[in-house]
Amino acid sequence: MTEVSKTEQRVELIKARLQEALEPTELNIVDDSHLHEGHEGAKESGGGHYNIQVVSNHFTDKSAIERHRMIYMALGDAMGTDIHALSINAQTPEEASTSQTSE
Repeated sequence: MTEVSKTEQRVELIKARLQEALEPTELNIVDDSHLHEGHEGAKESGGGHYNIQVVSNHFTDKSAIERHRMIYMALGDAMGTDIHALSINAQTPEEASTSQTSE
């Protein structure tokens, strides 16, 4: 049996919490922690840097700030412990579809 790394555990935690709270139709999580090695804030908290893309019907009629708050609420105590920094792209399925067709 292989040992699961701290990074993999954190990604799974993020994934589980967002799936439970937001029921995303699409969820992509990228661990960018390696780009921030030695960063003082990350050393102090021990948390990682993540880039997430969440597509969910729960975001319908919500502002960007409301969407981010929903994500932060879902992640709860992981913010500041397991997660030091988070880059968020939160869209409805319609917005995601539009952005994909315009690329």
